[in-house]
Amino acid sequence: MIHPSALIDPAATLDPSVTVGPYVVIEGPAKIAAGCRLEAHCQIVGDVSIDEGTVIGRAAIIGAEPQDLGFDPTMQSSVVLGKNNVIREHVTIHRGSKPGSITQIGNGNFIMVGAHLAHDVVLGNSNILANAALLAGHIHVGNNTFIGGGAVFHQFLRIGDFCVIQGNGSFSKDIPHYCAAQRVNRVTGLNVIGLRRQGFNTEERAEIKELFALLFRGPLNLSQAVEAAKARDWTPKAAKLLEFVAAPSRKGICPLRTSPGDSAD
Repeated sequence: MIHPSALIDPAATLDPSVTVGPYVVIEGPAKIAAGCRLEAHCQIVGDVSIDEGTVIGRAAIIGAEPQDLGFDPTMQSSVVLGKNNVIREHVTIHRGSKPGSITQIGNGNFIMVGAHLAHDVVLGNSNILANAALLAGHIHVGNNTFIGGGAVFHQFLRIGDFCVIQGNGSFSKDIPHYCAAQRVNRVTGLNVIGLRRQGFNTEERAEIKELFALLFRGPLNLSQAVEAAKARDWTPKAAKLLEFVAAPSRKGICPLRTSPGDSAD
């Protein structure tokens, strides 16, 4: 199950069920669990852990050094991939940028051709990143979010759960849970169809809509709206949205798009 042209470092640990294709390079103390498949020409570089059932596509590179001019290549950092991920052709995932830091991918993600996850990215579970989506360093992505092809994201921002993000969008601010986002730093509303498909019931969706309207559509600015929302009791799924908006990263929260021409900061 290991092609004779593959180059595998003696320090690497592979479960006997792992399939290794032609011209694969495994360099350093990688750990690759049962049922994984490494397709032709992919490279696993350094301290990389890949859990069961994950597929690494052709010419993907996992664990290479960060694109950081100040990075010390002798420093130890790593990449950790969970179970049942599909990593397609030419995807790049870089290792952490500080001693002991981790770029971490959860379970069941589908990362399409040419996507890039920079150093220290944390990606949750069951996300889809379409072709050429580009995530800069230290970005945190939740669960069950769809990111369109060619969308780009500045470092240190957060993307919530159950979001849908337009292809070719450009973002340097946080995108809260449950939101649809597009163009440049704009939320356009809630991912209503996605919430319904993911099993949110009518009452849950209605309360999330009510909270979203209070936060983004009312007469109050966002800080005032958060304080007004905190004065009320919300069920757990709505409260999750409020918690996200109330504790933004240093980037701040994407505002609501209010007109067709409203597309950039």
